[in-house]
Amino acid sequence: MCQPVPMHIFKTISLVAIAISILSIAIHASPFPAPEAISEYVPLSDRVFPEADYIKHETLHKRSSTGYNDWGCRVSAKKPNPIVFVHGLGSNGLENWQYFGPRFALAGYCTFTITYGQYKNIPLLAGLDKMENSAAQLSTFVDRVLAQSNSTQVFLVGHSEGSMMPRYYLRYLGGQSKVAKYAAIGSIVYGTSLYNLVPFLTGLGLYDPIKKIVDPLCLSCFQVLQDSPFLKDLNEGGDTVPGVEYHYIVSKYDELVTPYTNGFLKDVATNPKAANVELQALCPVNVEGHISQMFSALAFNSIRAFFDKSLNQNINCLDSLW
Repeated sequence: MCQPVPMHIFKTISLVAIAISILSIAIHASPFPAPEAISEYVPLSDRVFPEADYIKHETLHKRSSTGYNDWGCRVSAKKPNPIVFVHGLGSNGLENWQYFGPRFALAGYCTFTITYGQYKNIPLLAGLDKMENSAAQLSTFVDRVLAQSNSTQVFLVGHSEGSMMPRYYLRYLGGQSKVAKYAAIGSIVYGTSLYNLVPFLTGLGLYDPIKKIVDPLCLSCFQVLQDSPFLKDLNEGGDTVPGVEYHYIVSKYDELVTPYTNGFLKDVATNPKAANVELQALCPVNVEGHISQMFSALAFNSIRAFFDKSLNQNINCLDSLW
């Protein structure tokens, strides 16, 4: 007698079908030639894109970035650390931080957003280059922020890939002495299993063929996966570095980081400067997922309190209102 196929198998097969379809369309129908990575950080306004894309970004920038990316900003005695925002995979510095950037600027911080890991002939999407290269771009950007704002250390705020790539900068590229605090939303510390898609593809013999297709378009895509060589190296010996304070936020409803507990820092057991925060522990009715955390008042207020200990540290559902 035939047994019904479990629902999780249907979900996995659907994910594979969608992934393969998207890849096929990208390879056969994309108007872009093979991408060329930007090896050094280049401000978004200095890049050459089709005019329509440029206009879109200029409009977006004027509408959403009031108060941040002000290179004339100088830190104050009350706010001595500028904030550098690090976007997630497939996003960019302007779109990812429309909510957080202006609000931290209004709170009195010098705030800056980097767009990293972008290919010269693929507009809008960034975070695609391998994270070792992106970390070098972040290093250059942080140095510029420190010099321009007359400060010695920055605060970092990352989302998704922005919770991973900067840890390479901290561990291997000298960032440890230049970063005082590091907060993250949609955190990924130990990668995502994508609902166990990786072992499923491996069992079918599809993992390596798909990786060969994806890598020329997105070198970081397979680095974010659970047990990737990049993450094994990055987490060996601990997932934090001495001297930096960490505040990593996760949601149990994260639809991209699976299991969501892979966003937790394990070093919290031994490092008193590291903390894991689950949004539902702050507010049980919170249902924000991976993307919606970019617009989360609850996450914003949690990070703001982490940066400024003079503020009320008892973050709860009321902090979801603004």
